[in-house]
Amino acid sequence: MLKKIKIILEMIKFEHTIFALPFAFTGALLAARGIPTLRTILWITVAMFGARSAAMGFNRWADRKFDAVNPRTSTRALPLGLVSPRQVVLFTATSSALLLLAAYMLNPLAFYLSPVALAIVFFYSYTKRLTYLSHLFLGLAISGAPLGAWIAVVGRLDAPALVLGLAVLFWLMGFDTLYALQDMEFDRTAGLNSIPQRFGIRCSLWISRAAHTITMASLFWLGSLLSLGWFYFTGVSISLILIVYEHTLVRENDLSKLNFAFFNMNGYISMTIFFFTLLDLLI
Repeated sequence: MLKKIKIILEMIKFEHTIFALPFAFTGALLAARGIPTLRTILWITVAMFGARSAAMGFNRWADRKFDAVNPRTSTRALPLGLVSPRQVVLFTATSSALLLLAAYMLNPLAFYLSPVALAIVFFYSYTKRLTYLSHLFLGLAISGAPLGAWIAVVGRLDAPALVLGLAVLFWLMGFDTLYALQDMEFDRTAGLNSIPQRFGIRCSLWISRAAHTITMASLFWLGSLLSLGWFYFTGVSISLILIVYEHTLVRENDLSKLNFAFFNMNGYISMTIFFFTLLDLLI
């Protein structure tokens, strides 16, 4: 059983939680205007683990037939038979229950909205079959991290939380558009939709840049709304430099550094925003 759980955690790329978790904690810090209680932090972390695990488990299950014939994904656990579809469904159901429990322990609004969050992340797995704007839906799903954390702390949804959610939505859309470049030809042959499949490499790069421009504008706007200090704006400025550097790594005629741009730079960006927001609120 432990071996199967380890395989599933590797399958859902548990380490990629680094993308969304710092933004969730950033939302919690800003909602509390400081550090929330230890209990709140604990249940936010549990909720994030449950939500992301459920989302990724369901995505792997829903895409298992496409993954089996895509050279990039054919070595994943489900196509190789290292775990069964039934085991993945059970893992997804357990993770969903964990989210519901954590939301219940936080406050009524978090609990009432938790099924909505699950519906959004599950629906995303089918959007590539329906629209090339699937990246935008993934951004919407991930934006639930800071929105949910804000609600977890104060029990309501305020305007600054929506601005932070907007920043995360377009941040995710921007780098997922870059990531989808490597599947552009497969998506065309498999009848799947994506921005690269629809518009090609050059236009996709500009769409990604435009999305990240909205992200940075939203983060600066958020600092102004909440009258945050120079620590916060320093963090946002560093993130702007990182995003610009990320886009220099991916070129129309050279996608060799795509994985570095996706995995490393976006982890640095989310951690930078969190760390400097924490410094701003503490100091």
